[in-house]
Amino acid sequence: MTGDTDNTSPYLVSTDWLAQHLGAPGVAIVDASWHLPTVNRNGAEEFANAHIPGAVFFDIDAIADHSTDLPHMLPDPVAFASAVRKLGIGDGMKVVVYDSLGLFSAPRVWWTFRAFGKRDVAVLDGGLPKWIAEGRPVAEGEAIPQPRHFTARLDHALVASLDDMRAASARASAPGGPQIIDARSAPRFRGDELEPRPGLRSGHIPGARNLPWGNLVSDGRLKPQAELEAAFAAAGYDPARPVVTTCGSGVTASILALGLAVIGRDAVPVYDGSWSEWGMRPELPIATGTN
Repeated sequence: MTGDTDNTSPYLVSTDWLAQHLGAPGVAIVDASWHLPTVNRNGAEEFANAHIPGAVFFDIDAIADHSTDLPHMLPDPVAFASAVRKLGIGDGMKVVVYDSLGLFSAPRVWWTFRAFGKRDVAVLDGGLPKWIAEGRPVAEGEAIPQPRHFTARLDHALVASLDDMRAASARASAPGGPQIIDARSAPRFRGDELEPRPGLRSGHIPGARNLPWGNLVSDGRLKPQAELEAAFAAAGYDPARPVVTTCGSGVTASILALGLAVIGRDAVPVYDGSWSEWGMRPELPIATGTN
């Protein structure tokens, strides 16, 4: 990795690197901007107003499984391949993902591509805010990509299901058992705050540990590797044990998965349904407080 990123990782690229590769035929730039419903921002509209030249917009809510009431769940491989083909992203291309907050929703799309078998995919360190702050060029309007062939195969090792989480929760306290790390804020994890999505109980999956995603990010950038390692250690993370990440709806859990990848834990599954699924199921146990 070259450029100004604090982390030397194949999962991050610097703004310098991307500026040098703008227009390269083998590089696909993806704007993955997504906002919580409560902030009243529209990623697609913002993309049309300003985006990195050559980028296409990946709509997390549109490229999703629409047969479920759960938010932005992974689509099936056929639907994903079709959507990505229309975005002009093909086999053999390097995918660089960014978002308009610096580092928020881009890791979700980074993880999504990896879940469908794409390995050469990275997140732009600092995202659009850093790009613009450095005076780099932006474009406006809609993207009109040339369709390309894309092969999607779901890698089940990177996706945790409800059954997987039931099993992980049951074994979390056993010696060498799996670790569940929850990226939500501490008050939500403890059950002290109501969930932003209606109808969800408050609390967390029994056996989970809390590492709020913001603890890994500074000024819209992933913190340096030593600080990431310290944050995971403070949350009780043991590199020798299995680990899965979760959050409210599978977006910020992907930030934890990216952070773990940067510190050397390459293939961490994300619980796609996250608390949107677990919290709405009255038959599932919940825990409150810090443990």
